[in-house]
Amino acid sequence: MKVTINGTTLELVQGDITKQQVDAIVNAANSRLAGGGGVDGAIHRAGGPSIMKELKEKYPGGCPTGSAVITGAGDLKAKYVIHAVGPIYRGGTHGEAEKLASAYRVSLELASQHDCQSVAFPSISTGAYGYPVDEAARVALSTVIDFLRTSDRKPSLVRFVLFDRRTYEAYEDALRKLTAQAS
Repeated sequence: MKVTINGTTLELVQGDITKQQVDAIVNAANSRLAGGGGVDGAIHRAGGPSIMKELKEKYPGGCPTGSAVITGAGDLKAKYVIHAVGPIYRGGTHGEAEKLASAYRVSLELASQHDCQSVAFPSISTGAYGYPVDEAARVALSTVIDFLRTSDRKPSLVRFVLFDRRTYEAYEDALRKLTAQAS
């Protein structure tokens, strides 16, 4: 599914984020930036040890929840990996939506600062961190759409690369609802 927001293509695809030919891939990282499972593990395996080496050198204190940091992409096709730290879901009453939105917003700001014309996002916090996919999709897409509508510097392509059919369908449903509200 594709839509255009203020001159930027926003698209949803089902697939493997490590295979994307974009300027920046966003990693669903943990606050220690220590690697892990899911998207994080896949990105580190595909990108090789140089990503972890750079993280340890540049960000020894990790990264707070709701923020992001950037490194080179090692052996990936991308130029950069943006390591975004989403929240662990604890019922939705501990500021999770605000922290998740912030992780997406900071990632887009970093991409813009590094002149990235294309960015690929996973569904942050919906794996091991337990964020309900339907809620996460709404937060992610509304944050990205708001950024694209209001930012002077933005990528020309923002792609959500969703690992499985259920996640893709949740994002597709959220995007349909959000774009229907806007028109």
